[in-house]
Amino acid sequence: MTSTHQIISPLPGIFYRRPAPDVAEFVAEGCEVHNGEVIGLIEVMKQFSEVTADVDGILTAFYIENEDFIEPGQVIASIETPK
Repeated sequence: MTSTHQIISPLPGIFYRRPAPDVAEFVAEGCEVHNGEVIGLIEVMKQFSEVTADVDGILTAFYIENEDFIEPGQVIASIETPK
């Protein structure tokens, strides 16, 4: 049995799934993630803040595309966790 945990944006800005344009994504859908693992970045006025998983589990979906603008409180991704 599993439960779904959502990663919520703490800031407005541009969301990046990659650390640089020519580098692979931090994590892909379907991959295992661990508490504290970076899953993306949010850029606000040339300052970058890491977005991290706050539970262990499987990242099942991203709801934001790379380089999309996001608002505070917007869902970024879902992680399935064992109950």
